[in-house]
Amino acid sequence: MGFFGAVRQGRKDDAELGKGLWRRAHDRFHRGLDRYHQVLEGVEDEQLYGELVAIANELADLSSRVRAVCVEAQLRSPSDGLDIPGSLAGVHRALSKAGNSLATTAEAAAMLRLAVGPVPVGAASVRRRAEAVYEHVEEAERLLGTKAGS
Repeated sequence: MGFFGAVRQGRKDDAELGKGLWRRAHDRFHRGLDRYHQVLEGVEDEQLYGELVAIANELADLSSRVRAVCVEAQLRSPSDGLDIPGSLAGVHRALSKAGNSLATTAEAAAMLRLAVGPVPVGAASVRRRAEAVYEHVEEAERLLGTKAGS
């Protein structure tokens, strides 16, 4: 994305996500995705790389769902600060846990990348951590009363 594309996206994000709590939750998730993809760049084992890319694609698919939750939360309880609205505290908690779980998923992938020799169980540890990300996003959707694709 060029400079002007980034500016347009930033304005769109400001309009849809605000500049507060929900924007931060959205951006944190994206930073976690970026970290995970950066880890992939150094994986030399072809089989492991394939497993990690499959997980990366699944996590990237969650991105639109996280955005939808954040946009809806911003509509229901606009935020330009860091105060958590009581009615949506559970949604915020689930989004925070999703961001944290995504960061630990990237960390697990980095540990595999640094492993010496073949990895006997492949990306199983990364898959387990990624499952937590899915669960937290689903929890945020459930608490907000939205579904994927709605």
